[in-house]
Amino acid sequence: MTTHVAALFVIALSLAALMALAWVVQQRTGNSGWVDTIWTFAVGLVGAGAALWPVVGEGPNARQWLVASLVALWSLRLGTHIAIRTSGISDDPRYADFAKEWGLNAPRRMFIFLQNQALGSVPLVFAIFVAAHVPEPALRAQDYLGAAILLIGIFGEALADAQLKRFRQNPSNNGRVCDIGLWRWSRHPNYFFEWLSWLAYPVIALTAGYAWGWASLLAPIFMYWILVYVTGIPPLEAQMLRSRGERYRAYQARTSMFFPLPPKTLSPRDGVAA
Repeated sequence: MTTHVAALFVIALSLAALMALAWVVQQRTGNSGWVDTIWTFAVGLVGAGAALWPVVGEGPNARQWLVASLVALWSLRLGTHIAIRTSGISDDPRYADFAKEWGLNAPRRMFIFLQNQALGSVPLVFAIFVAAHVPEPALRAQDYLGAAILLIGIFGEALADAQLKRFRQNPSNNGRVCDIGLWRWSRHPNYFFEWLSWLAYPVIALTAGYAWGWASLLAPIFMYWILVYVTGIPPLEAQMLRSRGERYRAYQARTSMFFPLPPKTLSPRDGVAA
């Protein structure tokens, strides 16, 4: 068994075990918000471990430490943010909607859902492993570029989260849609910068003569699919339409869904209030 195949097996097993733990916490607390908290820390923990996975006869090199530090920083920032948010709610509305749909089968269906989430996270962590184990001992310019991209992603997501939190804390904004700062350019800037962070690993991993590097492309591809089509934007926008109605429809009409772009200027003829 090659090092990469062995790492893939251990990554999958570790994520499955940690998401089983997330299921136990969700069942005991009744707050499914802890699922995303544990997932973030699980990916960070397993990812950092994968980055530092030893090469035969050698300790971790500079690239391995760099990648491990980057994924740990990402995990600590996002995981702490989600944990603070979760501690202030009784349940995550997205998962609560799933539970209502599943009815009496909710515990079993949730366990299967979280194991699927663990399986889907394997490409993300494997991309981290692949990037950390580029077979060149010295750091290159593309390693620093990858690090810069990930740091920009972390900063951008943190800024978007802070802007949304500040907007919600203002009582005069109750019932309104956040369209300030980054939220004026994208309906989901936090998701965009989260996706941007995962582009760092292909930038580091793709190098001549390293066939495994191509596997790192699965991370941004999978993350884009999850955020835009599955558990990110679709359930969140459905919930916002229920709670904000026409205000959110107007926001949708003038604001880019994912990639930050200048907002559209609408007229009454567009059929949507500006």
